[in-house]
Amino acid sequence: MIPVPNGAKVWLALRHTDMRRGMRSLALQVQHALNKDVCAGDRYVFRGKSRSLCKILWHDGLGMSLYAKRLEHGRFVWPAAKDGTVAISGSARHACSKVSTGATRRKPGVRPGLGNNFQRQPG
Repeated sequence: MIPVPNGAKVWLALRHTDMRRGMRSLALQVQHALNKDVCAGDRYVFRGKSRSLCKILWHDGLGMSLYAKRLEHGRFVWPAAKDGTVAISGSARHACSKVSTGATRRKPGVRPGLGNNFQRQPG
């Protein structure tokens, strides 16, 4: 879980974002399109068009961080709105972190088509 300090807000970008964007171009989007200060300590959450990928951008006072999460099943739940951003509270943060899935979960560590390439090595 990404820590959110007291007083920091979490901003959701309501329109889908090109997920090929990296740290610098997302920071520019925050500054120019959203009119926010990317270095203020707030969290900025972007989602892709398919709603299975989201990225979180923040500055912790030492440097910029970018977190990406892709869901294998289901989609991220997002507020219904046309444009802009919305700041969410702690209870809404918890609700938005849940995903809507209709599929059953696979066994942890097993990925389809990849075999056992990701097994932990001893030692």
